[in-house]
Amino acid sequence: MRELRAADLEDIAAGAAVLGTGGGGDPYIGKLLARVAIERHGPVRLIALDELDDGAWLVTCGAMGAPTIVLEKVPSGEEMLMALRHYEAVTGRRVEAIMPFEAGGLNSCLPIVLAAQTGLPLVDADGMGRAFPQLEMETFHVYGVPAAPVAMADEKGNLAMVETADAAKAEFMARGICIRMGGQASLVNYPMDGATAKRVSVPATMSLAQGIGQVLRRARAEKAEPLAALIDFLKTTHYGHAECLGSGKITDIERKVENGWSVGIVTIAPFDGGEAYAIRIQNENLVMERGAQVLAVVPDLICVLDSDTAEAIPTERLRYGQRVDVLGVRVPPIMRSAEALAVFGPAAFGLGASYRPLGGG
Repeated sequence: MRELRAADLEDIAAGAAVLGTGGGGDPYIGKLLARVAIERHGPVRLIALDELDDGAWLVTCGAMGAPTIVLEKVPSGEEMLMALRHYEAVTGRRVEAIMPFEAGGLNSCLPIVLAAQTGLPLVDADGMGRAFPQLEMETFHVYGVPAAPVAMADEKGNLAMVETADAAKAEFMARGICIRMGGQASLVNYPMDGATAKRVSVPATMSLAQGIGQVLRRARAEKAEPLAALIDFLKTTHYGHAECLGSGKITDIERKVENGWSVGIVTIAPFDGGEAYAIRIQNENLVMERGAQVLAVVPDLICVLDSDTAEAIPTERLRYGQRVDVLGVRVPPIMRSAEALAVFGPAAFGLGASYRPLGGG
């Protein structure tokens, strides 16, 4: 167990933006909310999966909706606490720990807010190892944990509870409620005990986000190449492989909100000339192509970084003329099983590409 303090949030937010692969919500907003919560309530206890009691009852938590909407409809910071209390009131179960349901962007920071508000320990793990756009795209679901009940809240104090035995149906119903809550809502879901969490979770992702942020900060301070430092660091983690997929200038962005998601295509002209890169987006970056060649595809991470600072650029902040590097990162083995690929591999997004892990393996 260790404590997360306000001073840790810059690194966590920077790393969460990388793990968000363009989505997961703006970590800047999450960082501000987490700082206020820690200043009001004190530091957060971060515990590893193996420190969690097998019988402890936990829920996972995060925000749902199109990332672009968060820039206009900023959360108050109380929504997730309302959702948690609604879950406890309806189910009669007392929650003893919380865990992020995804590792990226805003959704790495909002669980810190809830942990500070409640005094509950935050488990250093999640169910995506990155960010994905749909609730069923979780290792929790892959390995048998029901998604529901899903308790939801918005900034106006509206509450909802989705109860269904099917994770995809839970996504469908919750997405509809989220749209009617203004396109952004906070929720808790995937209740489970500690023994189950140890079996089905991607470990140490909060620590990974913080480590990524530390590496980037130190590289900039030492005038080192931040992208190279980040690639070297990621190769030492349980993700195991990272590489630069390409570099260039953004020349075109197609983007719209559709069915509660931000969808579109980003076109990047390579610095060295030749055929352009294209990245397809559904909240997160799904696939990077160059002509007929697939350079990387989900579930592996595709992260658009500022070419000078290696700062991750969320999809809602991509602009014409930005000079970028694209980082590819292979996901851990728990996310590469046949069962996992059936849930969040290329076919789950309607992509025709076959999944080939970056770096082999």
